[in-house]
Amino acid sequence: MAPDFELSGPNAEVYRLEDFQGKPLIVNFWATWCPPCRAEMPSMQRAWEQVESEGIAIIAINVGEDSEAVKAFLEQVPVDFPLPLDTDSAVTQRWPLRGLPTTFVVAPDGRLVYKATGEREWDDPALLDQVRALKTD
Repeated sequence: MAPDFELSGPNAEVYRLEDFQGKPLIVNFWATWCPPCRAEMPSMQRAWEQVESEGIAIIAINVGEDSEAVKAFLEQVPVDFPLPLDTDSAVTQRWPLRGLPTTFVVAPDGRLVYKATGEREWDDPALLDQVRALKTD
């Protein structure tokens, strides 16, 4: 099962795992200082633009940085899916990852079903179809 979390975003929004229950969820762990993380973020935005209306959620949890670092990143690479901040890495430590970027796909029932370590093209149709297949409605 996916480890629970409650994190604030760069503009003080609050995100909880339970907010996404019942829909497939892509959870990315990243940092602004990580070149592969930065490189895959535009493809995550393109993926988000494709799946947002389909009941699939994407969040990218920033590891160890503050809101100012994330806001500066967003000025260079605009994204509009949630970017919760794990400033002390407490949430990150509960998830089974060894490096950045690491991305998980969580099934609607909360199970971790896929894990990808390293940069991916998240708007790849074959990859998104695997996530779409998890939808229960």
